[in-house]
Amino acid sequence: MGLLTPDPGLLFWMIVVFAVVFFVLAKYGFPVVIKMVEDRKAYIDESLKSARAANEQLANIKAESEKILTEAHEEQARILNEAAATRDRIIKDAQDKALAEGARLMEEMKRQVEVEKECAIRDIRRQVAVLSVGIAEKVLRSKLADEKVQEELIDHMLDDMLESAKKQ
Repeated sequence: MGLLTPDPGLLFWMIVVFAVVFFVLAKYGFPVVIKMVEDRKAYIDESLKSARAANEQLANIKAESEKILTEAHEEQARILNEAAATRDRIIKDAQDKALAEGARLMEEMKRQVEVEKECAIRDIRRQVAVLSVGIAEKVLRSKLADEKVQEELIDHMLDDMLESAKKQ
């Protein structure tokens, strides 16, 4: 026989073996392979669903994070505005207190100067009284008889007292 023409007995047995192998594969092999392919397809479908869900969650998280970031910026701006307003209020309060304290101290100093002025005037009056008594005493001791001399002496002493008071 030739190489290209198969023997009919061989052909028969090849068909029988092929049918048996096909039957065994169809009965036991193909269902396992098909089940594995279907399981793989189900796994891939589930993975795709999970990926879509993850993408949706990621998009939601991204939108939420942008919203939170926007709110944080708004809160930051509000806090900065409040801090600036508080700072301005504190500065104004401090300035008002300083002005009030300055006015109070100025008034107190004016009163103190007035009191010292009054004390100085009383002291000058007392000194003038003492000097006047001293002058009178000197005048009486000296030349009580001569009026002209007494008047000159009193004028001279008063001039001296006025000059010494002006120097002080």
